Formats: sequence, C-alpha cells, structure tokens
Amino acid sequence: MTTVEQIVNAQKTNVEASFGLASTIFEGVEQLIELNIAAAKSALSEAAQMSHAALSIRDPQELAALQATLLQPASEKAAAYARGVYEIATSTGANVTRVLEATTAEARAEFVAIIESAVKNTPAGSEHGVSLLKSAIAAANNAIESAQKASKQATEVAHANFNSLTTTAVRATKSKLAA
Repeated sequence: MTTVEQIVNAQKTNVEASFGLASTIFEGVEQLIELNIAAAKSALSEAAQMSHAALSIRDPQELAALQATLLQPASEKAAAYARGVYEIATSTGANVTRVLEATTAEARAEFVAIIESAVKNTPAGSEHGVSLLKSAIAAANNAIESAQKASKQATEVAHANFNSLTTTAVRATKSKLAA
C-alpha cells in the first residue's frame, strides 16, 4: 500500500524539480537579456562612430567606402548574435531536459517501488495480471528511453544544420560584398 510518507516524498521531489526548472529557465532568460544588452550597447557605440565618420565625409567616394566597410561586419555580427541566441536556447533546453529526465527517472523508480509493494499484497491467482502490469511498465520505460534518444539525435542534427546555415550565410554575404 502507498503510505503517506511516500506521497509526501513524491510531492517534495516534484516541488524541488519545479523550482529547479524555474531556476534553469530563469538563468537562460537572464543570459538572453545580457546578450541583448551587449548587442544594444555595441549597436549604440557603432552608431555613434558611424555618425562621426559620416559627418567627416568630404566626397562621394568616401561615402561609398564607408558603406562598404559597414555592411560586412553587420552580417558577421548578426550571425554571431543568432549563434548566441541559439547557444543560450540549446543550453537552457539541455538543462531543462536533464532535470526532466532525472525527475522522470525518480518518478519511474518510485512508481515501480509502489507497484512492487502493491504486488506483495495481491491475492493468490493474480500472478498473470501482475506480470502483464510489469510488462506494460517495462514497455513504457522502453518507449520513454527511445523517445529521449530520438530527441537527443534530433537536437544534434538541428545544431549541426544551424551551424552550417550561419556559416554559409556569412560566407555568402562576404562574397557578395567582395564582388
């Protein structure tokens, strides 16, 4: 039978996991805010430098040279910013996944312990039902593990594709500007 202590322990674990998730997500949001502040400061500083440079232009050739020097770093900075956002998102997602996996592993272990405790008190002749229940639990655990593996593989593929895409975009921008 399930005891009050088991229920209280399960609730404590759930509360701790919830606060852990909230803390992890908050850290990710905090990193994103810091990235945005750094990007805004950089943009403001560059805008001031550009204004000074634009005000000192004396002929159209200097204006064309100034425009050319501005476009290339802008694409690289945009790609760097996108990488920063992506890294924060993937890092936060990985941390959330770790917390959830640990929590579900604990919950599954507690559930199995409760089932084992309940099985000890089953009447004679219910062995078939108990074995079906244990098979169902094993199948569910296998399905969860398979889903977690597939999710990790999909994340790795998405990460590789994102890196390839940003690298290609920066190269394409550089070649267009060089032409």
